[in-house]
Amino acid sequence: MSNKVVYVGMSADLVHPGHLNILKKAAEHGEVVVGLLTDKAIASYKRIPYMEFEQRKIIIENIKGVSRVVVQDTLDYVPNLIKLKPDYVVHGDDWREGVQRETRQRVIDTLAEWGGELIEVPYTAGISSTQLNKALREIGTTPDLRLKSLRRMLQVKPLLRFIDIHNALSGLIIENTKVETPEGIREFDGMWGSSLTDSTAKGKPDIEAVDVSARMNTLNEVLEVTTKPIVYDADTGGQSEHFEFTVRTLERLGVSAAIIEDKTGLKKNSLFGTDVPQTQDSIDNFCAKIMAGKKAQATDDFMIIARIESLILDQGMDDAVKRAQAYLNAGADGIMIHSRKKDPAEIFEFCDHYNKFLNRKPLVVVPSSYNSVTEAELQEKGANIVIYANQLLRSAYPAMLETAKSILTNQRSKECDDKMLPLKDILELIPGTK
Repeated sequence: MSNKVVYVGMSADLVHPGHLNILKKAAEHGEVVVGLLTDKAIASYKRIPYMEFEQRKIIIENIKGVSRVVVQDTLDYVPNLIKLKPDYVVHGDDWREGVQRETRQRVIDTLAEWGGELIEVPYTAGISSTQLNKALREIGTTPDLRLKSLRRMLQVKPLLRFIDIHNALSGLIIENTKVETPEGIREFDGMWGSSLTDSTAKGKPDIEAVDVSARMNTLNEVLEVTTKPIVYDADTGGQSEHFEFTVRTLERLGVSAAIIEDKTGLKKNSLFGTDVPQTQDSIDNFCAKIMAGKKAQATDDFMIIARIESLILDQGMDDAVKRAQAYLNAGADGIMIHSRKKDPAEIFEFCDHYNKFLNRKPLVVVPSSYNSVTEAELQEKGANIVIYANQLLRSAYPAMLETAKSILTNQRSKECDDKMLPLKDILELIPGTK
């Protein structure tokens, strides 16, 4: 047996013949040490793995030819290579382009320091983790897996981005839309079950006129065709006794979290601020509602996030900070801070206070009014989840209105052909249509 060390970096979320071929080739050159990427490392450039690190580790440890498994904390191999100084690194040749191209070059440069060698194995045609992940998304997911996914993401990603749903089609857009960037694939992490967009899509005012049962129907339609986590906009949560049933229903469906706002009475959209009568709940009453919701949970995976309206209602920063601490003490799994200002100054100020909390939990922000702020700036201030609360619906309406006017004006649809999705693409958009 050769005493040479061979290093193989792997995600190994969905082990397929391509992985086994690489490990077999590696074993021909010496003792195989697998650097298994952590969930955080994988999430830095693509969707979080289906299996958690320890599950993946057990699988790889039991593959023939693997001597041992070590943790690889980053996409960058260099820290582990410097520590282990392997004679060889073995990898598939599919990383010469794309997000891992620079990673590959760093491996080559580092190995050169002690005369190590990179061995590249030809890509196994016809199969890849990306293809398997796509197939899994088409099969779907289970409520249990989806329910847990938000907490898992929060553990491994510095910032999550959610955007509004109002029907199953908007859910499919969120599920499948992605862009390639130098840092890897960028996509939405999940969906915001907005009461505003759900109500508007049904032609009703955003005053809780759409009851919980009707909103659950919308959720069910989305859940049937998507796999990403959903955060549900529960408005005030209603009476504590009613909120308990809402929590149980959401948890059973596989929704990851509910956000409830600390207001009472007939719901009015927060962005009206003090222009319309809005009453903030007392701290004690709202804490009691949080505790009732947490008590109603069947698992530890579901999250109840408390939304603070103090800045919306001009109650001041001290009140917002006081409420945040009280709500966390009552058991809230996170805080959402809202603002209707055009700049993020007061949100940033709140973040500075919040980051000093000893029992700090995830912070949610909704940059609807202060939309010039970037995700990077919000992340730097400590935000954990950014919600784009209504942009999909707001962009859909003008497009539909323009098409309707064009048909009325021209008495035919030809003039709006170039603004519409071709009928062929519509038929191919939904799996199973053909």
